[in-house]
Amino acid sequence: MYRIKSKINTQSDSFQNNKKQFEGLLNEYRDKLKMVQDGSSAKAIEKHKSRGKLLARERINLLVDTNTPFLELSTLAAYGSYDNQFPSAGIITGIGVIQGKDCIIIANDATVKGGTYIKETIRKHIRAQEIAMENHLACIYMVDSGGVFLPEQAKVFPDRFDFGRFFYNQARMSAAGIPQISIVMGSCTAGGAYVPAMSDETIIVKEQGTIFIGGPPLVKAATGEEVSAEELGGADVHTSISGTADHFAEDDRHAISICRNIFESIEYHDKQNLETKEIEEPFYDPQELYGLAPVDLKKPIDVREIIARIVDGSRFQEFKERYAPTIVTGFAKIIGYPVGIIGNNGVLFSETALKGAHFVELCTARKIPIIFLQNITGFIVGKEYERKGIARDGAKFVHAVANANVPKFTVVFGGSFGAGNYAMAGRAYDPRLLLMWPNSKISVMGGEQASDVLIQVKMDQLKARGQEMAQEDIDQLKKSILEKYEYEGSAYYSTSRLWDDGIIDPVDTRKVLALGIAMTLNKKWEDTKNGIFRM
Repeated sequence: MYRIKSKINTQSDSFQNNKKQFEGLLNEYRDKLKMVQDGSSAKAIEKHKSRGKLLARERINLLVDTNTPFLELSTLAAYGSYDNQFPSAGIITGIGVIQGKDCIIIANDATVKGGTYIKETIRKHIRAQEIAMENHLACIYMVDSGGVFLPEQAKVFPDRFDFGRFFYNQARMSAAGIPQISIVMGSCTAGGAYVPAMSDETIIVKEQGTIFIGGPPLVKAATGEEVSAEELGGADVHTSISGTADHFAEDDRHAISICRNIFESIEYHDKQNLETKEIEEPFYDPQELYGLAPVDLKKPIDVREIIARIVDGSRFQEFKERYAPTIVTGFAKIIGYPVGIIGNNGVLFSETALKGAHFVELCTARKIPIIFLQNITGFIVGKEYERKGIARDGAKFVHAVANANVPKFTVVFGGSFGAGNYAMAGRAYDPRLLLMWPNSKISVMGGEQASDVLIQVKMDQLKARGQEMAQEDIDQLKKSILEKYEYEGSAYYSTSRLWDDGIIDPVDTRKVLALGIAMTLNKKWEDTKNGIFRM
């Protein structure tokens, strides 16, 4: 593969100014991340620790293998909502390694409203299970939860992907042979009691863990019986009488040790073979991504410059380099793993879509994972392009991406607008992971375009009634639309609602992608069969 020749002058004023602006965004991101990872109030944390319990992230750090990464997902879920009273939506999820085996960890944070579930908590829990199912990863539930957050019950209880989906997923995972281990480290009540009850093996902590369908207050209200939580469903009851739990732990550390021991007997079968090469650091410094990240989305950036600072040796075997230049396609290595890369260099034309579809077919035929680097305004519009069949050709690209059964990973490093989001493996197209940089934006179209469209519609409506729109009203409407799109299009708005799997530091992009590829190897990839391409 040829090494990409960078055309960027890293000493130029434009590069340095962009770097300064981006570092400001990065510092803002780090501040938000620290605030969220610090968790709930000091009082709640002190109360939790006074009971001899570890914090959720402390539990995870002890569970995973020493000196191995833990890829936390959707850390900023629920950020900016509920007056920020639900940091990380009250649950920690991510991909880790236990006894050398990739796994998904789902850990309730009892310092956040007692570990109760709001709608974002549920989405985060279910998303983690989806990753486990898609990649055949063992799933560990570190249970310490009061169940549904009752003031929000109407938003979390009855629908298809609400609380009950946990147990449906557990049943399907069990049938698929995916190991599931529960560590009950605190409360586990009502419907939540089915989490340990449906796991392969369950560990419960002495005088901390409890499992019951109805807690003492409900028992008294329903039957008149007075009973303590420990008598009703404590560790002694469930390991010696009911058999609901299998292992009795003295404390959090003991429970985690038992879980690690269980993993010694877990084996993954039918792994996907992917030939790897010796790891080579990028020739260009990944820190230079700070000067390249498009802070101003109106300024173009050659996606090859991004690729050069992500892939091994900055080497890239470009495919159809001279054809349809608004999309860049080619093969590379990321931490030794072979990948196909599709990156945006402008708007999508008919020929761009055909080039993209062709390249996706190559990757699926060769069983190579695909990385989508999104900085896309969408498909070209206009009479000329409609007559040439832009919708028909765009559909070919969408067909190819939707049906590609090799692992897909999407990184939004700039803008993600309109149907370009879909063709470039947006959330609706099930990438194994979808990640965003702090500067990125995502919406149906840019704020400028949206304001122009909506103002024109309003003016046409008034004109039909023989009226005109005053310039002052036009300016005010434009201002309000731009503010709305700026707020709702931000990476934080997206990640708060779990439209992605998390915001990442650009320098970490290659490491995160490599971790993602590694997890996909625990299950053989299905062959790809495409639908009908309209010719």
